[in-house]
Amino acid sequence: MTLTVASWNVNSVKARLPNVLDWLREAKPDVVCLQEIKTVDEGFPRMEIEDLGYNVETHGQKSYNGVAILSRYPIEECTSRLPGDDEDEQARYIEAVIAAETGPVRVASIYLPNGNPAPGPKYDYKLAWMERLYSHAKGLLELEEPLILAGDYNCIPRDSDCWDMAVWADDALALPATRAAFKKLRWLGLTEAFEQLDGRGHQYTFYDYQGGAWQKGNGIRIDHLLCSPQASDALESIDIHRKTRGEPKASDHIPIVGTFSL
Repeated sequence: MTLTVASWNVNSVKARLPNVLDWLREAKPDVVCLQEIKTVDEGFPRMEIEDLGYNVETHGQKSYNGVAILSRYPIEECTSRLPGDDEDEQARYIEAVIAAETGPVRVASIYLPNGNPAPGPKYDYKLAWMERLYSHAKGLLELEEPLILAGDYNCIPRDSDCWDMAVWADDALALPATRAAFKKLRWLGLTEAFEQLDGRGHQYTFYDYQGGAWQKGNGIRIDHLLCSPQASDALESIDIHRKTRGEPKASDHIPIVGTFSL
């Protein structure tokens, strides 16, 4: 049996609800990690999504950030907040065990800080957050179970993951320290699903609303599925669902979907 796990920064679940529901009906992913839901938990359109057969867990925040996990299977051991800073109030992390028919799979929905302007306090927060994620992921890998850390990492891993590196060179998403922190995370033993099965350059998951970026093909790849060895060994396919970006009132991000034979 297979399990499909998707990541999608929806850029406000209320504003994109028709798009989200249409995509869920068409793509029928088993597990979805959403980012930037931009609503408190009570405001999440739970009923509409549950009507499509999904269990829902959210870690919301008014107007900003917010993450969620949707699953066709029972959700267990759900925890929100990334360990390492009790004073961090930003809703950027939720983790759960999915009790799938193929066996339990641990997933997390991650909305990593943007970090701009850099240098500055926002960039310091980004790097500190990435260090916290590194420490937590290190512990999760010791469990030796299928683990998928899915989300908007706000990191352009390679020059070829950007339409024009000269435009993005000084952006927090592409700075050497950002890329180094992302590599450090991967060096723990996490495999980046897209690079494992595809790896082509210029396959984007984000097109800005400004300057006709979508129409011009000016994108970047910043949404990633990082997999433990147990999940990586089961990875069968990886797809970027570009169609969603061309819909009316689309999110500026595109779902990325991994299929796992577990």
